Amino acid sequence: MAEDAKKKAPTETNYITPAGFRRLAEELTFLRTKKRPEVVGALSDAAAEGDRSENAEYIYRKRQLREVDRRLRFLSKRIDVIQIVDPSAQRRRDRVFFGATVTYVDGKDREMTVSIVGVDEADTEAGLVSWISPIAKALLRAEEGDVVKMRTPGGIEEIEIVKVEYV
Repeated sequence: MAEDAKKKAPTETNYITPAGFRRLAEELTFLRTKKRPEVVGALSDAAAEGDRSENAEYIYRKRQLREVDRRLRFLSKRIDVIQIVDPSAQRRRDRVFFGATVTYVDGKDREMTVSIVGVDEADTEAGLVSWISPIAKALLRAEEGDVVKMRTPGGIEEIEIVKVEYV
């Protein structure tokens, strides 16, 4: 039984681009060196004001410290299992792999461009899609000119790959 408790749950591979890793590392550093000490100082000041049970500032700062600590733990765990993949080092530049920027035409003749990035850097508004998203799964390993099928809530949609590049 003790051996089972020691076993770690399998972690999914956490691919990330160098730029995405830098952003996570910078956030972690900011939280550790600037934000957390600032919140701890404000919490200490609020605690010095007296009765903590009715002190709104103290209660707020306690909650803020918990949120900062929760984010610090999350980022630390994510960074521990990160695998940095540099798209510029990709040798097969004619195919879609992690880090590719792909221009495609969907079934409604709309041309769209997406970059395939890590889960922690995905931002659909900016055209950054996670490598585990349906669009990325459909595009992976395809080449320019290929027509691939993507699963959508409305059914299967065919999309044609117009351009593949690594920036």
